[in-house]
Amino acid sequence: MNSNQRPLSVTILAWLYIAVGTVGFFVHLTGLNRGNVFQFDGVWIELTELTAILCGAFVLRGHNWARWLAMAWIGLHVVLSVLEAYRGLVVHSVLFLVIAWVLFRPEAGRYFRDLAAEAT
Repeated sequence: MNSNQRPLSVTILAWLYIAVGTVGFFVHLTGLNRGNVFQFDGVWIELTELTAILCGAFVLRGHNWARWLAMAWIGLHVVLSVLEAYRGLVVHSVLFLVIAWVLFRPEAGRYFRDLAAEAT
């Protein structure tokens, strides 16, 4: 693999983040007009969806901070799943492990490290 060639798994994951964030943004957009229990609940959900899009876009560009933000994003979902059903916790925990594996494998590490070195 070329030193700055993006691994296919990272590309797929980044596009999944963009897709999930985009779909989630439009699905939850209708929640802004409903009287939620928390006044700004819908706003926080939309910001979370925009964060997923941001993660995906900047992971594609090879920004190291974006892979850490992507982990924080899925980590937040794991934490929020604790408050809900057991099944959601298991699903988000498995996703957390898969995403960590994709973003922190040696090939992915080289990709993010090489692009950071080129930027300096």
